[in-house]
Amino acid sequence: MISESLAALRTHRNRIYRYRRLLETDLAVLDRQFIERRLCEEQRAFDALVSASFPFIIDISDPSW
Repeated sequence: MISESLAALRTHRNRIYRYRRLLETDLAVLDRQFIERRLCEEQRAFDALVSASFPFIIDISDPSW
């Protein structure tokens, strides 16, 4: 399960990286819009998978620690 989650995270991360690199190039307006939309979708999927895979959040600003 963890290895599958990590593989999915790597896949999303690689796609996000690729889309960001593509946005640095000279693109037509429609191509840019498509890539920006895909980038947002990948980022949302990545964030959701991180939240599901690693649900623990530690608030270091809490003085009770």
